[in-house]
Amino acid sequence: MDNDFSVDLDDVASAIRTNDVIAIRFVVVGQRLLLDFRSTEIDPPLVKVVEPVKSVEERYASLKLLRPRLPAPENIVALWWPRFARSLTTTGMWNRVLERVSETGHPAAIREAEEALRELVALESAQQRAAVQGTGFRTLWSASTTPR
Repeated sequence: MDNDFSVDLDDVASAIRTNDVIAIRFVVVGQRLLLDFRSTEIDPPLVKVVEPVKSVEERYASLKLLRPRLPAPENIVALWWPRFARSLTTTGMWNRVLERVSETGHPAAIREAEEALRELVALESAQQRAAVQGTGFRTLWSASTTPR
């Protein structure tokens, strides 16, 4: 079940349409989905699951490592997506991402974007399984009277 938090989809769609670099933060996983729609003949757009960073400066540095031939972007927009990653598809936001990637004329980048979404969904599923199994998690209330 997905969270029932209100998300202004028009605002998210506008952000995807008008910004070159976006980092999306999710509920279940710590990783971010980095969208960098900038491209050249050599460099396709980038849609990649990345580790979180501690500061904006660190994100700029990590982006420079990922995209050494491109200049630093004017800004990096951070979006909070309070739902599961697969809901990007059901809300139509993923189509917006793919449209931006497609506009660059790099067909392989679309496949890489789809792979990034599959990776993110798999990470969420693994995290949910771990929570149910108690792997790496502690319960607040135990059905057992013996401490864990």
